[in-house]
Amino acid sequence: MVITAKRSGFWGTRYEVSVADRVVATWDNARWKSGGDFELDGRHYRVRSNGWGTKFTMTDEAGTVLASADRIGRKQWHVMADGQTYVFERASFWSSDQELRVGDRRAGSIRQAGRWRTDIAVDLPGVPLPTQIFVMGVVIAMWQVQAAAV
Repeated sequence: MVITAKRSGFWGTRYEVSVADRVVATWDNARWKSGGDFELDGRHYRVRSNGWGTKFTMTDEAGTVLASADRIGRKQWHVMADGQTYVFERASFWSSDQELRVGDRRAGSIRQAGRWRTDIAVDLPGVPLPTQIFVMGVVIAMWQVQAAAV
């Protein structure tokens, strides 16, 4: 299942998240912090980072931590969710695309898409949808930091 996220407006901070051309969630970037919020199947999720933007957590409306990510911004970084650890890696030195790694092989990806590279394609087979949206939000924050540094 590939999910796509289309940014609303050129300067927009919202993304419409779709599965098979059906909008399932809207990602809203946080205004003054790294992260964002989304609602999926009637449940509200909040994604926030630490002060340095190197660790992220996803919580539900009760404040329960459902997923966490660490080592953000490094070549290899990790997401812990659903009782598993997912390992991600930058696709290459020249690319901001990220790959899900299982051992030595590529098992999925998050990449910029669309004519102006403002859309996002998330292909993480076997990863639950809320976790995929969490990973997408972390990658959006990572890309925003990289763009601001240029």
